[in-house]
Amino acid sequence: MARWKDRVAASDPGLLRLAAGLRTVGAISLTLAVLSLLGADVGHLVAGAIASMVATFAVREKRRGGQAATLALGLPVALASVTLAALLSPRVLLGDALFVVLIFCAVYGRRFGDRGTALGLIGFQVYFLSLFVGSTTGSVAGLWGVIAVAFGCSAVARFVLVPQSSAGILDRLREAFRARLAQLLAAQLELLDAGPDDVEKALAHVREGTARLHETAMMIQGRLDEGTPDARVAGLVQRRVADAEITAERLGLLLLTARSAERADTLTLHLPGAPLPEGGHLPVRDEALDTLRRDLTALRMLVRRPAVAGAEGAATAQVRNRLLGYRDEENLPKASPAVQDVFRGVGEAARAVLGLRIALDGPQDESDDSPETARSREELDAEDAAIGAEEEEHDTGLRRPTTRAAVQVAVGSSLAIVGGELLSEHRWYWAVLTCWIVFINTASTGEILVKGYRRLLGTGLGVIAGIALAGVVGHHTWTAFAVVLLCVFAMFYTAPLSYALMSFFATAALGVLYTLLHTYSLSVLVLRIEETALGVVCGVVAAALVLPVRTDRRTNELLVTVLDRLTDVTEAAVDQLSGGPPAELLDRARDLDEALADLRAATQPLTHPVTPLRARRDTARYVVALLETCAYHARSLAATAELLPTHPSIAADPRLRGAGQRILHNIRALAARVAEEPVDAEVLTGPSIAALLKPGVPRAPRYGQVTDRVLRHLQRLDEAVLGLARPLGAPVAREG
Repeated sequence: MARWKDRVAASDPGLLRLAAGLRTVGAISLTLAVLSLLGADVGHLVAGAIASMVATFAVREKRRGGQAATLALGLPVALASVTLAALLSPRVLLGDALFVVLIFCAVYGRRFGDRGTALGLIGFQVYFLSLFVGSTTGSVAGLWGVIAVAFGCSAVARFVLVPQSSAGILDRLREAFRARLAQLLAAQLELLDAGPDDVEKALAHVREGTARLHETAMMIQGRLDEGTPDARVAGLVQRRVADAEITAERLGLLLLTARSAERADTLTLHLPGAPLPEGGHLPVRDEALDTLRRDLTALRMLVRRPAVAGAEGAATAQVRNRLLGYRDEENLPKASPAVQDVFRGVGEAARAVLGLRIALDGPQDESDDSPETARSREELDAEDAAIGAEEEEHDTGLRRPTTRAAVQVAVGSSLAIVGGELLSEHRWYWAVLTCWIVFINTASTGEILVKGYRRLLGTGLGVIAGIALAGVVGHHTWTAFAVVLLCVFAMFYTAPLSYALMSFFATAALGVLYTLLHTYSLSVLVLRIEETALGVVCGVVAAALVLPVRTDRRTNELLVTVLDRLTDVTEAAVDQLSGGPPAELLDRARDLDEALADLRAATQPLTHPVTPLRARRDTARYVVALLETCAYHARSLAATAELLPTHPSIAADPRLRGAGQRILHNIRALAARVAEEPVDAEVLTGPSIAALLKPGVPRAPRYGQVTDRVLRHLQRLDEAVLGLARPLGAPVAREG
């Protein structure tokens, strides 16, 4: 049961997808039950199901009070929208014109945050609902009652049947982080034991596990402000999650190095298809590697098992003490230097797991602590005590993304209305709906094209499924509604994973709804494909011709942002490592991760498997992988720098400030190159970072602990930044 729960938690962090599906299905079911008790006909049942679904998925605010306020404001918006549609139904031209205005306002509302987005979505979707069920002035009063019932049932489903609090979501995300951390450790153990034929597959599992762990860490950081009681607790959890992520990623790199004849490049963990280190060898069943396998299994057990008391707790404490002992040199087993590095990594990972337990579960039993464990606790307590309880420029006018998108959607919808009515004077709104949807959460022409392709693929397959389902359910009303509910649950559960799958289930449910409304036919579903294709074409045309944002421009803007964030983190970390004042390094590292996630999403049109530009696709993947490598080393520098104020034994090294200047110069030169600024900055290459740390500087500390900790990260960051010069077309010159 525990393994099953871990698997569910890891596959759906925070159970957000499961809750979204259950909440929507619960709202629809409750709406159908209430309306059936009131004697509603099938048309009103369909309208109620759609209205409750809209009222449920449109509200995305994190706080319950904000959700209630948005839902309350959404009801008058929905009533006004359905009334407007009913009044304008006989006046085709006026109705189409005002529909376009409504679309513009709905998209423009995104600039006002989650509430503006939700109200705009409700207004548009309810207008679409009135077109779907064919509302008139005579039937609008009945629809008011249906919509009111739907919104009430949506509120009951949200706050009573499937309640979610910010603190509860954060708790489930923490469990998902533990589960994914355990899965990553299992993948690393698989990598250690993999033979020459299986090593590529095992490394792919490690890459996937590392990416999934980072995704969960980002989700936790996005929920900390709402899910924790104060800023100090949020900072503590953020620090412990970051520590665990960094040490787990470093452990994977050390394992890859241990099974090779040369040091592994960090890029290998981030670039699919990257070459393995030369001289890889088979795992050898010697005593040191057997101990390492046992300790990796024990570390995974520590991650998964909750804190317990009694004999089982004492056994867990003994395992924890043994792993933490590897932080001292005298406790390392006799082995090659590379394998000893892995044991050191296991010790640091065990310390991170201990800190994670204290931060998430509270104080632990210290009666069985070894001296090494007691020292680790003292270090963590000192760090915790040091954790204390910064507006951006925005575009204006048509340069503002929401305004530009609103204009584009309005133009595209106008084209879709004209073309859709040429295809069908009764089903033209499907083209408008598709044009609207492909613009949601997209920011460039390439993103719209990829999303439109996925929607068309899902719609085509969904039509086939809809034909089969319609033939099975026939006109059995409640059987059909049960099938619709299953499709709705699957639609919301798969939405974050695959837009094509979501479109598939939505279209399949649509085929059943048409059956209930006695308007089903093969020609209707074929028309659905035609209208969808038309909507995609209209959306792409509008995006390409009206205030276009090319994919290259979008990715370049985001790339500059990533490089700027990388400069901020690196400069602040190096300054603090050199003796400068403390700074909020982990917050800056989170900003870097968020910017990198935006860039990764924006490059999907360039890296999509069907793109014909193979060289461009490989270049985009290589650049993103290099930036992920840079972000990993920058996070590691930031985490080490935050140790200095709480560890008197770790001295700052002023020489690091001079050694880091070349890295900072090169990042700024790359940013200027991408931004096409009129400067002639060159990327500089020269001696290694270790060679730049010349001894003999007056009053400089001896080549000491902090330098030992950060030297490899500085060196690899320098190499990764230099590696960006070629794909970005920046000139390289010899330093000095």
